[in-house]
Amino acid sequence: MTFEGWDFCRIDDELSEEERMARDTTRRFVDDRFKPLITEHFRKGTFPMQLVPEIAELGVFGATIKGYDCAGMNNVAYGLVLQELERGDSGLRSFASVQSSLVMYPIWRYGTEAQKQHWLPLMARGKKIGCFGLTEADFGSDPGGMRTRATLDGDHWVLNGSKMWITNGSIADVAVVWAKTGDSQDSIKGFLVEKGTPGFTASNIEGKFSLRASVTSELAFDGCRLKKDAVLPESHGLGAPLSCLNQARYGISWGVIGAAADCYETARAYALERVQFGSPIAGFQLVQEKLVTMLTEISKAQLLCLRLGRLKDQDKLRPPQVSMAKRNNVSWALEIARLAREVLGANGIADEYPVIRHMLNLESVYTYEGTHDIHTLIVGRDITGLDAFHAGA
Repeated sequence: MTFEGWDFCRIDDELSEEERMARDTTRRFVDDRFKPLITEHFRKGTFPMQLVPEIAELGVFGATIKGYDCAGMNNVAYGLVLQELERGDSGLRSFASVQSSLVMYPIWRYGTEAQKQHWLPLMARGKKIGCFGLTEADFGSDPGGMRTRATLDGDHWVLNGSKMWITNGSIADVAVVWAKTGDSQDSIKGFLVEKGTPGFTASNIEGKFSLRASVTSELAFDGCRLKKDAVLPESHGLGAPLSCLNQARYGISWGVIGAAADCYETARAYALERVQFGSPIAGFQLVQEKLVTMLTEISKAQLLCLRLGRLKDQDKLRPPQVSMAKRNNVSWALEIARLAREVLGANGIADEYPVIRHMLNLESVYTYEGTHDIHTLIVGRDITGLDAFHAGA
């Protein structure tokens, strides 16, 4: 019998019943509720906000946090959930990743108990949406150079600056914003900025050809006055936002497997049905070579993520290992999307099929949460002890 599906190495055998259940429940949601809507939302450049309560019911938001109405999943189960969300669309996984890894996580790790009690249950239930403000127009890969400043004025912080390429920005009820309180990177702190705060505006970035079913915004702060308790008190220096990014990068490494798998499944089904020169093109050597390459790299990505997930659950995972997974898995997911597009020929550019949508989305995923090249340098520094980040190094 020919193999059907994409668990070629029987990863399922290594999963617990709870992990499979989390994945399968999310898979049904994506197939039944999300996929019928995604093409229209991608065309219009909108996110299906009406599904947020259902996503929350899956336990996706803050999934690995224990308490505060969160699901308390292990990291492998959470990774599998994100895999299924991105099988639907990178915008769906991005929505969940920002809410969980970039907003709920810093509140949980760096916030006060009062901040946790207020925000985390509301966000877990999807009643409040968050965004993460770190990147600036001139400081993408070098966030430590940020110009956004927070100055203490009596019982208030005064925030001035701007943030760019912020997922969920204009629809968020609260933004976790990172700003310098002095001149050095060590002075960076996180602040909770609620929607409607005077001096805070969020405007959508239009004209995107990627992540169209995702809200992307610019945040601006002009004399934005925050109460003194708006700061995340345990956040000290650039390491704090980078720790949040590490959480998100772990999730991305899992998520893109889903996008790649959707492209592979589409290409395989198409190749078995598409007849040229009197035979299904799946019987041609060059097409089989493409399909085998796709499935091989999906399998390798699965094995890498599974191992890192187990390490993360044992509190043994290091950031360079996450960088390796993000770098490898995103790069190969994008290549798999391109190979699938080749298999589909002219049909590969039509949104009747998901391939071109995944390809366009993955161009952004290749860049955000640390570009491919930055993750190369992170791993390179780890294995050589030499820092190649600076010009002329």
